[in-house]
Amino acid sequence: MNALQLKENLKKYTGIESCPIRNVIARFSGKWSILVLCVLSENEVTRFNEVGKAIPDISPKVLTDTLKNLESAGLVSRKLYAEIPPKVEYSLTELGKSLMPHIEGLVGWAIENFNTFHCK
Repeated sequence: MNALQLKENLKKYTGIESCPIRNVIARFSGKWSILVLCVLSENEVTRFNEVGKAIPDISPKVLTDTLKNLESAGLVSRKLYAEIPPKVEYSLTELGKSLMPHIEGLVGWAIENFNTFHCK
């Protein structure tokens, strides 16, 4: 790759408003987001406590924040039932479902390379 090609490629990432990596991937690349999306993809509808049980080392506050972020990104929908105690269900939106094959590819790569990848 010559210097001109490198300069052109770097332009893709320097545009703060137009960079897909900054503005799309950053919305679901947090520590817990991909795990939450994987849990939600396994069921049509999942309650808050079920997500928490599937990921026992996430705190309720962080789970709430993660779900809110994924909802605001349009990847997760939230349905609140007017009951006591409140019942809240989460599911993937069509956009979230369209993301899952890509995440599943990453998960497959992680499983395949876990023992050779420097995780620690």
